[in-house]
Amino acid sequence: QVQLVESGGGLVQAGGSLRLSCAASGSIVSINTMGWYRQAPGTQRELVAVITSGGSTNYADSVKGRFTISRDNAKNTVYLQMNSLKPEDTAVYYCNARITVIREYPYWGQGTQVTVSS
Repeated sequence: QVQLVESGGGLVQAGGSLRLSCAASGSIVSINTMGWYRQAPGTQRELVAVITSGGSTNYADSVKGRFTISRDNAKNTVYLQMNSLKPEDTAVYYCNARITVIREYPYWGQGTQVTVSS
């Protein structure tokens, strides 16, 4: 059994910062790509940022220069540092990780709410 547990969401004013964390636990053999997605009300879930096991990163254009994804492989944890937050960043943020137990499978966290007030 694998679990992804997110933390760090909350309410912040525009221009502020938040740091999200997502820790994977369970019978993990290896973790490939880890990432963050978000979903605002009435919209589809969208990619925010991903990071490979080797540390290569990719970001949505809307967050480039403001958000930074990182990971600690020893702790099976991925982070998302969010700076210069805007009201349009308001969404539920979900952690995703491609984890091998017997074979590789994508796992999702439960989501954490980020609300940016203007």
